[in-house]
Amino acid sequence: GGVGKTNVSVNLGLALAGRGQRVLLLDADLGLANVDVLLGLRPARTLESLFAGECELQDIIVDGPPVPGSGSLRIIPASSGTQSMVQLGDAQHAGLIGAFSELVNELDVLIVDTAAGISGSVINFVRAAQEVLVVVCDEPSSVTDAYALIKVLHRDYGLQAFRVLANQTRNSREGKLLYERLVATTDRFLDVLLHYAGDIPHDESLRKAVRKQQALMALYPDSPAGKAFTKLAESVAMWPLPAGPRGHLEFFVEQLVGMA
Repeated sequence: GGVGKTNVSVNLGLALAGRGQRVLLLDADLGLANVDVLLGLRPARTLESLFAGECELQDIIVDGPPVPGSGSLRIIPASSGTQSMVQLGDAQHAGLIGAFSELVNELDVLIVDTAAGISGSVINFVRAAQEVLVVVCDEPSSVTDAYALIKVLHRDYGLQAFRVLANQTRNSREGKLLYERLVATTDRFLDVLLHYAGDIPHDESLRKAVRKQQALMALYPDSPAGKAFTKLAESVAMWPLPAGPRGHLEFFVEQLVGMA
């Protein structure tokens, strides 16, 4: 928590869209929806409406900020602060993820912005992802929380590879040191492989964008953080696709990136 996952999800989504990708961002922080707040959106319907049987998945998708070219960012908003949403059953998770098969021809990348911590909801979404991007920052609990998540996913579900992004860094050396601290801990206790995905620098432009309820990539794409998101999107586009579906659900989109 507090590592800036939602900002990473939104701005990485926009950076990928800027490369011509059709991106769908699922706000899977079911108890504390943030994506719509960050972007100043006022969705008429949310995931809760879908689970209540009031509408189809297509009905709740909202357009994110426009991007030049053929790419797009669309968002599936969550519902904030509703207990029934936090405690989704496995069948509801399967139903939600299954509903995405309707969209198979309409998107290239699905980004899932999960809640903080290791609740069942987070685990279900992350297990279904083809790539897991763990976001860390220079807070005392950040590396500990990241380790706890990786441990559960590895020990209980057999996940072995994770990508690590350092966020809000003072310089690139700090980002690498955060990653190395996490590697030092995982190497001692777990048989997992961590890949360094790079760092996003601390940038006042991000704070300004948040205050304006707009995305950094929409307002300040040439800021230091904006350039870092562009670079991250370039590397995400190069990530190799898994050979077969991973996790307990079959997957249908080219890349599913889970922000943990």
